[in-house]
Amino acid sequence: MAHQHSVAPAVAPAAAPAIPAAPGALARFLDGDVWHSFKNSPVAIIAAVIATLCVVCALFANWLAPHNPLDLATLELMDARLPPAWEAEGKAKYLLGTDDQGRDILSALMYGSRISLFVGLASVVVSVVIGVGLGLLSGFVGGRVDAFIMRVCDVMLSFPSILIALLIDGVGRAMFPNAHDTLAFTVLIIAISLTGWVQYARTVRGSTLVERQKEYVQAARVIGVSPARIMRRHVLPNVLGPVLVLATIHVATAIITEATLSFLGVGVPPTSPSLGTLIRVGQDFLFSGEWWITIFPGLVLIMIALSVNLLGDWLRDALNPRLR
Repeated sequence: MAHQHSVAPAVAPAAAPAIPAAPGALARFLDGDVWHSFKNSPVAIIAAVIATLCVVCALFANWLAPHNPLDLATLELMDARLPPAWEAEGKAKYLLGTDDQGRDILSALMYGSRISLFVGLASVVVSVVIGVGLGLLSGFVGGRVDAFIMRVCDVMLSFPSILIALLIDGVGRAMFPNAHDTLAFTVLIIAISLTGWVQYARTVRGSTLVERQKEYVQAARVIGVSPARIMRRHVLPNVLGPVLVLATIHVATAIITEATLSFLGVGVPPTSPSLGTLIRVGQDFLFSGEWWITIFPGLVLIMIALSVNLLGDWLRDALNPRLR
């Protein structure tokens, strides 16, 4: 009797365990210390809400504002200097009242905040580019280059920033007396930027002096990496933390500087009123009873500056491990 040999079925190899996908940038941020610090800081949350509300109203003023204060055809001089809607002589369509030209204060605040935020952010960007570049060069190269750049910083710090801004703005307007609005904005941004880059240069220089002595920089030099590439690819990412905090706080300073220049009559053109221009216009009517023309722009300026400053203070604490 022939023996039947049974063949055992082939066993499939066990599947390798699936490798979990790396978390995305958003997931890493939500699990990081910065987001945890933000969630547990009521002051930072309130400041972020106020700043976001101001930015949204400024960016979407064309759709959110009940009137267009820049359209002269829609202005009604018979409605000039009307009080807020809750006052006896106020009108419901002008919630915060009107100014001396019949412009709706609420709409003017939205459009004016857009100009103030644009000038503030643009001047900070220019200051960061100039200051970080010169500070990185000064700290990494050293020698006479470092001494020259630092002496320039000392000279800039010896003068009040608002005086330098007034000087630059005055020279620019004298050189271009018939300048249009775009050129006037450019001169104003340059005037504010040239007074703010010094802080970034000194901060980045100090951090670069520490980073250039570390092992990874020495190793890059040994293998022949060019100094420009070392500064750009290795040193720069490690010195941007303090710059981010400083830039956040400097936004509020730049907005206040723009408002100061506009209040003094050398800021943005009168055809494009900012918060400082609205405050200057309202000052003429403050003691005659039309308090809303000055008070409301001043309150919006305080809210923007205070919220940005509080966010900068929180960001400084969140990025500093010693303060956690």
